[in-house]
Amino acid sequence: MAQYDDAPFEIHVHGDVPLRADVTYAQLQEALKPLWTYAGAKSLADGAESAYEEEPGIKFDAHEHLLTMCWTVGGDEDFRQSLDEMCMSLNEIAEQGAAIEVTFYDSDFDEEDAPPEQEARDDFVMLFVGPTPAAIMQVQRDLLVEDVVHLMERHFDASELGGVVGEIDKLFNERFDALVSSLEIGKPPRGSGGGGHGGGRRPRHLH
Repeated sequence: MAQYDDAPFEIHVHGDVPLRADVTYAQLQEALKPLWTYAGAKSLADGAESAYEEEPGIKFDAHEHLLTMCWTVGGDEDFRQSLDEMCMSLNEIAEQGAAIEVTFYDSDFDEEDAPPEQEARDDFVMLFVGPTPAAIMQVQRDLLVEDVVHLMERHFDASELGGVVGEIDKLFNERFDALVSSLEIGKPPRGSGGGGHGGGRRPRHLH
């Protein structure tokens, strides 16, 4: 990979994205173009290999219609733009919502040699993709519930946390309703066709 040794960050992309059954390899290659071109590759097949041999890289399971990413590339802060472009493209071919974890590891930081006050420039970003805003919110909501319940189970039994989960659902309901309202305002008049990308059912909830 081009200039990997000189890159200020090792960037690890990790996640599984369920794809629509009609999605072809060519469509996936186009959707992931921001990643493999950033790595200096000429195709997805050329760029799918991770910088680390023990990582599976970028895989497409055509039978399961699943994109799996466990892939590291050398890069800089400008990689974030590639991630934004990738997410917009994956939204178009995703079957349901999914989370993608991206970790930036500071390549220049040496814990042993660094002065005590110096900290690594590591960063962690959680990205969400999905066919609709509702699908994306569903993943965000499920992850938040999982994190909150895990944290609070140290102090409370899981059966006691229904109210907490209900409050989280209420927050996401309000956000979803606000989104739908904003899309309705921007909608063309009836009969002119078109419609909001985020309409439809609200996310499901635990009760």
